[in-house]
Amino acid sequence: MKTVIIDYGSGNLRSAEKSTLLAAKDLDMEISVTSSPDEVKCADRIILPGVGAFADCMAGLSNLEGMRSALEEAVIEKGRPFLGICVGMQLLADAGLEYGKTEGLGWIAGEVELLSFPEDTSLKIPHMGWNDLEIDQDHPILQGIKSGDHAYFVHSFHYKAADNNNIIAHVDYGGKLNAVIGRDNIVGTQFHPEKSQQVGLKILENFLRWAP
Repeated sequence: MKTVIIDYGSGNLRSAEKSTLLAAKDLDMEISVTSSPDEVKCADRIILPGVGAFADCMAGLSNLEGMRSALEEAVIEKGRPFLGICVGMQLLADAGLEYGKTEGLGWIAGEVELLSFPEDTSLKIPHMGWNDLEIDQDHPILQGIKSGDHAYFVHSFHYKAADNNNIIAHVDYGGKLNAVIGRDNIVGTQFHPEKSQQVGLKILENFLRWAP
């Protein structure tokens, strides 16, 4: 079994790889970082990290020749489990509205919008630090995780899912912010599992065991 972490020039690759390796310590699982579409096509599981602006991340992914089609083949056609982290999750949307409108992967309907708190100007942007998860529905990736467990966030934009059935967990920060979204074999976390200590490691382990 092989899990790949995609290197497209935008992601906290070293800590993502280190945490995924730690989560896989009791599993018969090969973990590798790659920018090769052929490796993505052959992978059993795929992780897409992301740090920075939506448009920059989408451009980085699109500039890897053959990567978009490799992802479509592996994730959409073959149903391989996929995990998007932070902006890697946001790229699942139809579009991101940072510095204009940028088309996303369009795998889970919705748009990524700037955080705004007109009724509470004391709330800071970016939303940065620890926040308590509130679980909206059971999902294998959250096995052993309960409402009140906390995860680490760093983001100025948030994913507004078009269908509430795709919202798996949220946090309260000036209202509900989607923390975990997913459908079928696809899941994404707005927070950083690789920075979320034991909660994050458990989520990564759950993903590596997930067989949708």
